[in-house]
Amino acid sequence: MAHDDAPSHPRMMTAIAIKSPGGPDVLAPEERPVPAARDGEVLIKVHAAGVNRPDVIQRKGLYPPPPGVTDIPGLEVSGEVIARGPGLSGEAHLEVGARVCALVPGGGYAEYVTAHAGCVLPVPDGLSMVEAAAVPETFFTVWSNVFDRVGLTAGERFLVHGGTSGIGTTAIQLAKAFGAEVFTTVGSAEKAEAARKLGADHVINYNETDFVEEIGRVTGGAGIHVILDMVGGDYVERNWKVAAVEGRICQIATLNGTSQEVNFSRLMVKRLTHTGSTLRPRDEGFKAAIATKLRERVWPLIAQKKVGPVMDSTYPLDEAVAAHTRMEGSSHVGKIVLVTPAGA
Repeated sequence: MAHDDAPSHPRMMTAIAIKSPGGPDVLAPEERPVPAARDGEVLIKVHAAGVNRPDVIQRKGLYPPPPGVTDIPGLEVSGEVIARGPGLSGEAHLEVGARVCALVPGGGYAEYVTAHAGCVLPVPDGLSMVEAAAVPETFFTVWSNVFDRVGLTAGERFLVHGGTSGIGTTAIQLAKAFGAEVFTTVGSAEKAEAARKLGADHVINYNETDFVEEIGRVTGGAGIHVILDMVGGDYVERNWKVAAVEGRICQIATLNGTSQEVNFSRLMVKRLTHTGSTLRPRDEGFKAAIATKLRERVWPLIAQKKVGPVMDSTYPLDEAVAAHTRMEGSSHVGKIVLVTPAGA
């Protein structure tokens, strides 16, 4: 049934704009029109928005939003449903007044955002609104890549690089919860301790130890079955070295740039699978299918406190500059979240 059962809401809102490509100081609050929920969408009054590495890359001018998507950054939010577009019925968590979190293709750094209904989930039991805003981007990404794309199963050895990033903290917890033996790399003793507390079985400080040598030692040369990598660069070749025969590597970013030279004979001899993906450009049906799996398989684990977002810090929405500065300093452990006036 086509309807829009919204209470009245302002015509304008505060959003964080990217004035021009550059450093954190190009982020600035500005007035924008409140978006309207289109067919199959809900309008959310945002309480909090997660800050993610793709937001930083977009701010630098290197990751433009998909066609038709707002230029306002932000890929995940929590908040309250305040209006529904045409074509929605049924689900209680899509009713006006429902407390939700959502994966969005952009627009999260704002007081209001629209979200495709299939990418909207109820706030997991036991989480605050601020914590809920730190869930969608990393949980969708990790589930899609680690479990759906390369099929991590119980008893396998799993390696994630950058274990205290938002992706890393999520991957450690989910891999452990589903029965894997978890390896991770980190850059400091403090981060190593944080990774161990999350359940990592083997934590390697890459500033002190060569992870290729250490994994070879720990596994007796057997190697790693599944690797999740955001680093790229020379890590491509090193991942192939530590991978087990028939190992699977999934690339989700190349923070250290592209690899200029790799030894493809290693790929052939070990019969490796090296795949990759980006989530943001995928269609809403693909993302909705992930949402369904998360609600069935992961939301109960969050309610049981077996997994959950690791929170680093929060900032008011209008202090997005400070939030991005914190992220780029790379000293954070877990998620950085912006809080709107509605969520304060």
